[in-house]
Amino acid sequence: MSLSQTEITELMTQGALDAVKVTMEEFNIALDNSVDSVGLVDDILLSFVDRYAEEALQDQALFTLCNIYGAYIGEVFRREVGGEWNFERQDDQEIVMVNYLDKSFAFTGICYERLAVDNAVSVKKYLTQAIENCTQ
Repeated sequence: MSLSQTEITELMTQGALDAVKVTMEEFNIALDNSVDSVGLVDDILLSFVDRYAEEALQDQALFTLCNIYGAYIGEVFRREVGGEWNFERQDDQEIVMVNYLDKSFAFTGICYERLAVDNAVSVKKYLTQAIENCTQ
């Protein structure tokens, strides 16, 4: 599968909107597209695991959660700093990143880390560090 720049941007923008909507519906929490709101995403991701147990970690649910919340965090980054969504294939993997100047950030990947690998990983810290790396 190959996506144009316009298609990947539209897909990720819609994903961010879906994250806002799902968060309100599931947890009655409003995400306001601010850097501070990304701290809520850390808790929201784990809340899905608490609420839906193993279902949240099944492939399709995990993929969906990582993509919509990664899109949300990426859109917050793009509002703060700039950058473009990029979609590429590497070794049979589809990777979505935000590219800014000579840097790339895997916001969907950090959501996966938090959900499936190490729940001590913070998406908010990742975002904050990404912003600092681009504004120094």
